Amino acid sequence: MLGLLPLMRPAHAARVTDSAGRSLQVPARVERVFPAGPPAAILLYTLAPDLLLGWPRANRPDELEFLQPDIGRRPEVGRITGRGNSANLESVLALKPDLIVDSGSMRPTYVELAERVQAQTGIPYALLDGRFAAIPDSYERLGALVGRESRARELAEACADAMRTVTGRVARVPLAERPRVYYARGPDGLQTGLGGSINTEIMEFMGLNLVGRELQGGLSTVSIEQVLAWDPDLIVTTDPSFAAEAGRMRAWRGVRAVRERRVHLSPRLPFGWIDFPPGVNRIPGLWWLGKTVFPQLFPENLLDIARDFYRRFYGVEPSDAQLRHVLAAPG
Repeated sequence: MLGLLPLMRPAHAARVTDSAGRSLQVPARVERVFPAGPPAAILLYTLAPDLLLGWPRANRPDELEFLQPDIGRRPEVGRITGRGNSANLESVLALKPDLIVDSGSMRPTYVELAERVQAQTGIPYALLDGRFAAIPDSYERLGALVGRESRARELAEACADAMRTVTGRVARVPLAERPRVYYARGPDGLQTGLGGSINTEIMEFMGLNLVGRELQGGLSTVSIEQVLAWDPDLIVTTDPSFAAEAGRMRAWRGVRAVRERRVHLSPRLPFGWIDFPPGVNRIPGLWWLGKTVFPQLFPENLLDIARDFYRRFYGVEPSDAQLRHVLAAPG
């Protein structure tokens, strides 16, 4: 891999600055884009699906139901960044991309990786800020990179509008009066995101009273004793088995949210609404969390919210029955 020589690239149209402040020369016409990881794949799919070479992981049948068939079935190409990185540079080169895009951390490690891959392949490698608040800016930068500025502006404005609306409503409620929320992952519910974790990023962004936020860290395993001490009013989970079994678990019966049957399973199709992965797929999660935690502030019909997002961002028109399945709502 270290012996790779840069490829001859087509004529360059302009320089574009990525989120890390790196100036990139991009081809005059970008037609093939390699996503370095899942958030980048989803961002690109929503903006310019025709440019997406493939997916870091092949989409499952239940996910394909909510994606454009020809794009959703594009092959698994592996990933350059994140856990389980599976794409070596030879396989990336074989796909002949005009551009590599990553959406995620701007830490020096990722900047150095981008620079190294770009030097070894001759393919421009753009870094886009993966923080939730940066989604509108990342759309604008990706639009400039691939020549889809108008579409990028439309999606950026839609995301920014949702962020403003949801956070504005939550801000009306004094923090002391907001329900205390615990985020449960895993079948035993004891994996959670602490303060600053990307897994709970949209919860902190919208101003939820998230238990554990005072403990800074990433994804962590806590004890049931700690959960009992927090005694949350409401639990949000991504795990169907925990959502179904929490009320029957002896250890959890002392938790207020479980006693009061306020354990809520977040939607996950075609991608998670809270994380899994931490990309633009979280935008409808803002509305879902708002409706779940503050129902009096969010009178909107979530079917309508989801339908609009899926139409505008995913390019599909799900039926009411499909959307009720996504929302785990009664038929």
